[in-house]
Amino acid sequence: MALLSTAFPVLAGGDCAGSERQPEPLVVIAVGDIMLGTDFPLDHLPDDDGVSFFEGVSEILQSADITFGNLEQVLMDGGEPVKTCTDPSVCYLFRSPTRYAAHLRNAGFDVMSLANNHALDFGEEGRDASMAALDKAGILHSGREDSFASWKANGRRIALMAFAPFKGSSSPLGPDLDRARMNVSSLAQSHDIVIISLHGGSEGVAANRIPFMEEYYHGELRGDVAAFARAMIDIGADLVLGHGPHVPRGMEIYRGRLIAYSLGNFATYYGISVAGMKGVAPILIARLSPDGSLLDGRIVSAVQRRPGGPYPDGNMRAFREIMRLSKLDFPDGGIAFHEDGSFTSKKTND
Repeated sequence: MALLSTAFPVLAGGDCAGSERQPEPLVVIAVGDIMLGTDFPLDHLPDDDGVSFFEGVSEILQSADITFGNLEQVLMDGGEPVKTCTDPSVCYLFRSPTRYAAHLRNAGFDVMSLANNHALDFGEEGRDASMAALDKAGILHSGREDSFASWKANGRRIALMAFAPFKGSSSPLGPDLDRARMNVSSLAQSHDIVIISLHGGSEGVAANRIPFMEEYYHGELRGDVAAFARAMIDIGADLVLGHGPHVPRGMEIYRGRLIAYSLGNFATYYGISVAGMKGVAPILIARLSPDGSLLDGRIVSAVQRRPGGPYPDGNMRAFREIMRLSKLDFPDGGIAFHEDGSFTSKKTND
């Protein structure tokens, strides 16, 4: 915990005799897309079976109360795909052995999204296998329609619900917004902190800006991410974690809550491009007050180095890109960025 305690001092006021101890902040770490290699149709798994894939960042990932990532693949031993790829050079099926769930647990992950366009590469049977592998490793998950993870951290009841505009997952699309509101409102009433995972928006280096309208990718509707994220906070969510575009996007503070619109790629061994901004791997650290509002945060910049995994980036490219995009897309977005990679609410600095 030394890393985080240095970056985020514990709030004062709880140690004096005769005073009630203040509830401690909740520290959440979040990263984007994770794909640990595939053994289908050919063996493209790490040479050391993935054991050292997270070694460059595991100390950071292990230092939070909650660590989240988007698992953009299937964990399954054998099985046949449901999705058909006619051209393997541009279409991929991602399947790693179920034992790879232990790598995620050892790296520090507590909860993961299984709502994305590769979670069903091997159908619902494949997602069943992923869920069982994560369960065995002690990692919570949300991915199937109307599903959510629920647990306690720092004495508070936490919920995470994952959304994606794909069959079988809770949908963030306009026609399904009432259902999303109903689910998240219910979670807000029964939990202290509600976290939303959102896999949406277009993809690629040209998709780094928020268009504030419905987005498409190769003709497929991917949703209006800003409208959805804000609607979820309006109904009671406390933190929105976006992924899907494969590049970082900007962040904003909306009604005191943090929205990170895309955390890009984080740890993708094969297939997914890591060229340029696709290879930067932001690690978002957010410190939440007991009511879920943002206290402060930090972006630890990492970069992918194939055939290895992510490693800290001294050039701070992820931080600088997110800062740049946040200022472009949300000039009144309420975030004050600092050169050490930290950020606070502009209201805090006023």
